[in-house]
Amino acid sequence: MTFRFTARAAGAEIDPEGYFTEAGLAEGEDGSGFILLFMAGEAEPDDQEIALGMDTHCLVTAGQGTAYGCVREAVLEGNVLRVVLDPESLESLGLEDGEMEAVIEAPAEDVALFREVLAQVLAYGRADAVPARLAV
Repeated sequence: MTFRFTARAAGAEIDPEGYFTEAGLAEGEDGSGFILLFMAGEAEPDDQEIALGMDTHCLVTAGQGTAYGCVREAVLEGNVLRVVLDPESLESLGLEDGEMEAVIEAPAEDVALFREVLAQVLAYGRADAVPARLAV
């Protein structure tokens, strides 16, 4: 089954200190409700991050559910983002469904920035954790 929601906020941030990059969606215009926050480091992963499996993208959901390298597919067509997750990540993320569909109803410039940064985030890290299908 697919979890569907409407995202009224889309955004992205590249840390000026060079530590992280993130792209996110939220149900509420103020960032409230259900969220999907895709994050990655800016620098090459260090030995500790590699040893801990944190050398890839990270997904954070509402309630701070977190999983690394869990996005298997991400396709953004028009204003609809479809995401398929690794089933083993669902418990960590606090989710029941491994497939999500977000209809994005945010300002066009916010969606354009989200699209650009999401592609960067999901391409970060080790090759075996990059989504098998990535079209943003």
